[in-house]
Amino acid sequence: MNSRLSAIPALAKQLLTAMCVLSVVSFAQAEDLVPLKVVLPKPMLAGTPVPIKLPNLEAPHSGRRADILVPAGTVNLALNKAVTGSDKDPVLGDLTLITDGEKSGDEGNFVELGQGKQWVQIDLQKSSSIYAVSLWHYHSQARVYFDVVIQISDDPTFAQGVKTIYNSDTANVLGLGAGQDHLYIETYEGRLIEAKGVTGRYVRLYSRGNSSNEMNHYIEVEVYGKTSS
Repeated sequence: MNSRLSAIPALAKQLLTAMCVLSVVSFAQAEDLVPLKVVLPKPMLAGTPVPIKLPNLEAPHSGRRADILVPAGTVNLALNKAVTGSDKDPVLGDLTLITDGEKSGDEGNFVELGQGKQWVQIDLQKSSSIYAVSLWHYHSQARVYFDVVIQISDDPTFAQGVKTIYNSDTANVLGLGAGQDHLYIETYEGRLIEAKGVTGRYVRLYSRGNSSNEMNHYIEVEVYGKTSS
């Protein structure tokens, strides 16, 4: 019995040492994280916004959007990368506009895809660790885009290894699975989505029309991450 009691202080000491080591590791990891500074376009909301009432609609936030933390050295991997899409002949614009670095909502800076379910896909060229996706559909008018789904994969056909990082299709209209993320009103801030380091070469974004019309639009998509070595 005495030998068991004498072992307790030693065990406590070992546990304390282990906790200190974990604290140091956690602190070191935290020190390697930095706020992701997304450069925003100028606000250009025109006219008086029409009230939008939809189920699962996120309430607009006040003030500046909070930054998210990403590993130091994270960059926009999507800049000037090739883009393909379900609509081979967009109504307006060209798919290259989606990754050209221009986020202004002015005419000539966005692509308009046809009605119904549409997607665009960015080829990052190499499998990468992805920490965030920043998306601008359209921000010169307050509107909501329906059934926004963002997926990442190393398979260009998205038949396998698919990871979903955002899904506001709560009724599974697109057939990709029911999601729980909120619908949101478009603003000049776009939508910043955490990806938490998931890996993949291809990023595919779906939508199905919007609260103003049945068309689908993209101004810019940024994919923040690091190319896998």
